[in-house]
Formats: sequence, structure tokens, C-alpha cells
Amino acid sequence: MKKAPLTTRILRIIMPLIAVLCIYLWAPWQAGLMYLSPLPDSIQEQLDDAIKYDLDGIVVYVQQADNAPEFYAAGFNNRDTKTPADPHVLFKIASISKLYIAAATAKLVAAQRLSLDGTLAEYLPELANRIEHAQSITLRMLVQHRSGIFNFTDDPDFPWDNMPTHSSELLEFGLDKPAEFAPDESYQYSNTNYLLIGNILDKTLGYSHHRYITEHILMPLGLSRTFNGPSEVNIAELSSGYSIGYDGDLKTQPHVGASGSMIASAEDVGTFLRALNDGSLLNEQEQAIYASIYVFEHTGLVPGYSSIARYHPDIDTVVIQFVNTSGGNSWTTTEVIYGRIIKLLHQR
Repeated sequence: MKKAPLTTRILRIIMPLIAVLCIYLWAPWQAGLMYLSPLPDSIQEQLDDAIKYDLDGIVVYVQQADNAPEFYAAGFNNRDTKTPADPHVLFKIASISKLYIAAATAKLVAAQRLSLDGTLAEYLPELANRIEHAQSITLRMLVQHRSGIFNFTDDPDFPWDNMPTHSSELLEFGLDKPAEFAPDESYQYSNTNYLLIGNILDKTLGYSHHRYITEHILMPLGLSRTFNGPSEVNIAELSSGYSIGYDGDLKTQPHVGASGSMIASAEDVGTFLRALNDGSLLNEQEQAIYASIYVFEHTGLVPGYSSIARYHPDIDTVVIQFVNTSGGNSWTTTEVIYGRIIKLLHQR
């Protein structure tokens, strides 16, 4: 058999070494150690080990091909009462909510009630003088985070310790700011985009987009454990949420607005995500529109909660991971854990 070129053989040797070095230099050392440690024999063992890395509780949902879903949990739902983590608990899914907003947008575009080429100034003329380039920012750019509009959570004065209780209050932190770039010239994730989309949906529908999502997305999929915001939820069913360096429970902290207010169980998110990916949620026209404007997976992060929702086509598997800890190095840790779970699934 012909040998690979010398340079190729050298690269095969040094590239793993470079990867290891990068982990030690840039990743938090605990996450680096976890990344390098041998894989356990099961997902449950991985979750049990994950709790050692400053995480309070973790829930994982796995649904592969036509198989029944699998549920895993470790740690605490409430660390003060030592209530064990429950894989069916409700969770603040934060920016995973954007998938539902994008799906609703695609449906309304297909119904010709919205146009992706309609401008922000046309849809929300009352805000045209408060957003730079409003005359040329389109709905498509808002959905795709290509508007250049300032992200309201990046405002240094944003009150993380006293969160606004109405989306209009959130929006104020994104208005009257210089554009980050000219419309469609670059990409920058901005929660303000989705607050504005929520307003556009409300104005177009003549009623709350929350109702539209419930009637046209949640109900057809039979999702009874998904809610548009905290006001719809029995607080006792919601997981506690914690942030490293803060002692209190963050589950009563308000989260409003189309950028990330939804609450759901891991199973409901998994059911939605599979339907979004396999085309059973949207009709052919809607699916084509959605595919042209947004992604089919998402992560979420708000104080006290971090989440990952992804479909892995190579193994036809949906994996949802909820962690009720934020802050510190917790996000890097959650990403490493998720990656290890995927490796375990590939070994089946």
C-alpha cells in the first residue's frame, strides 16, 4: 500500500497535539480535563460525572430514529430542598424560542401575510426614526441576524438584576443606538431583531404571536408542556435556576419578549425540533421558506439556565440538554458534556 506523503503523516501526528494544547491554553481547566478524560459506558454515567463540575442539575432527552425517547437526569432540580433533577421538569429555554418565532414567520410569509423583503420602516413606521437604516432593513435580515441592529442585552446598563417585565421595556435598550454594520453586510446575533419580529407578527396578526404559535405550532404537534412565557406556567413545575457566584434561585426572574421567553419540557422541545427538521411541522412551501431564512438548531442562555437543542442527521437523533446553572465556566462545561454525549451515541 502506498504511504501517505510525509507532510500528511506529520500533520496526523501533530494536529491532535495542537488540539490538546489549545484546550489547556484557552478552555477552562476543568472542562479541558473532562474533554480529555475517557468516555464512560453510558449517558447516565456521563451526567452523574458532570455534576462534579459546578453544575446544579442536568436533564437530557434523546430520541433516535423511530425509537422511544430516552430521559436522563442528574443533580438537583432545587438544590436548597435537595429535590432531584427531573427529566420532565419545565425549563426556561431562552433563545431556543427563536426557532418557534422563525417558524411562525415562515408560515405567515407562505400565507402572503408577510413579505421577507418588507422593510422595518414599512412594518413598524413608529420606530423608523429610532433605528438606523430602518428604511433598508428587511424582515429577512431581522430573522437572519443581518440587520446590524444593536443587541439590547449588550447595553452596559441592561438591568440583569432587575429584569424588565414587558417587551417594550427591553426594546428601549436596543433603540437609538448606532448600527453595528450596514444592513446585510455582515452577521451579528442580536436579540433586538427578534423583539422587533415579535412586534411585526403582533401587528400583522392583530393579536399576540403567542396565540398564533400555540394554535399553529404547539397544538398541531400536541405540545401541552410548552408555554409562551412565565405567566402561563405553574411556578411549582418550573426548574430552579442558579448562577455561579449568586446564592439565590432565579426561577422567578421575569423573561419576556420574542427573543427568548418560552418555557418547555425537554420532550416537547425534542418533539418540536424533530418536526421542524423532518418537515412534518411545516408544509412544503413553508419548509422551503424556513430553510432559506434560519437554522434548524439552537442554544439558549438566560441567568440560571443554559440549553442546547440539536438534531444530528448522521445518526438521525435529536438531543436536548438542559442545565439549571449559568455563569462562570458553566457554558463551556455544558458544551463539552453535550459533545461527549454525542460521542457516546455514535458508539452505539
